[in-house]
Amino acid sequence: MKRSISRNLKSSEGILFIIFVAAFILMSILSPGRFLSRGNLQSMAYQLPEFGILALSMMLVIVSGGINLSLTYMATLSMIVGGLAMAAITRSGGSVVLSLCAGIGLMIVMALICGAVNGFIVVYLGVTPMIATLGTSTLFEGISLNITKGGAISGFPGEFLEIGHGMLLGIPIPMVLFVLVIIGVHLALERSSFGSAVYMTGSNPKVSRYSGINVKWVLFRVYVIAGFLAAIAGVLMASRYNSAKESYGSSYLLQSVAASVLGGTNINGGEGKIIGTIIAVMIIQVISSGLNIFGFSRYLTNIVMGGILLLVLAVNFVMNRVSK
Repeated sequence: MKRSISRNLKSSEGILFIIFVAAFILMSILSPGRFLSRGNLQSMAYQLPEFGILALSMMLVIVSGGINLSLTYMATLSMIVGGLAMAAITRSGGSVVLSLCAGIGLMIVMALICGAVNGFIVVYLGVTPMIATLGTSTLFEGISLNITKGGAISGFPGEFLEIGHGMLLGIPIPMVLFVLVIIGVHLALERSSFGSAVYMTGSNPKVSRYSGINVKWVLFRVYVIAGFLAAIAGVLMASRYNSAKESYGSSYLLQSVAASVLGGTNINGGEGKIIGTIIAVMIIQVISSGLNIFGFSRYLTNIVMGGILLLVLAVNFVMNRVSK
């Protein structure tokens, strides 16, 4: 029993958990009255799920050997399209059920279309994932800005706000959805033939192809699933903000990459664990919340996150060279 605990603590996930506990204790000591306040803890509980879902979406793509720089813009475009429908039905006096079904349904469909566009460009046109998703990020952002004219879509039914602010059996609804997403991604990635194909494709697509794996179909599904996860995060953000805008969640793009890499996902693909990404998300959320309490601007927070990402990439690169 003691050997098992010791082995778990020495693993990469165990080290990450120790870092999380240390960061939480440090922030608590530096600002106990504000960091440990009920309001701040609740705020983190409602923010962490949307960030965590986007991080899992990014991790899935990186494991397959790609990257998705349009991730947050997929989420915002989907929430804007669905939000327009929801607001229009609400203003016309339509039923709440119709408004919610149409709005959330359109959010999911729009994000799936965005994921399919990314998948088609990367898989069937052969464009490098970084270039392809950089291009689609500009496309999705442009469409969003053209729809909103730089403003925000609002006028959602009150019931929609319960998704991002409500409680279920004393647990925030976003946290419940986050747990369900974790279970779903775990089953898809680590308990299915599809997950094995994703890891093999990310590790060596040529060998995977010779092994009988339909690499193109696997990668296409990865980008579509990433879009579905972005839609769920978009629903949570739109509900929490009670509006939809193209700039919502923009900081999550860099942070989702940082969380994936910090969690042990190999930036070159073929390796990564869900639990590591989740712990990394908690670490970044604690650091981000602490910096916000100490008065750091969003831009300085991005500098810190960028520094963390570069540090982790450098350490991983050195470790890989040493191991070889």
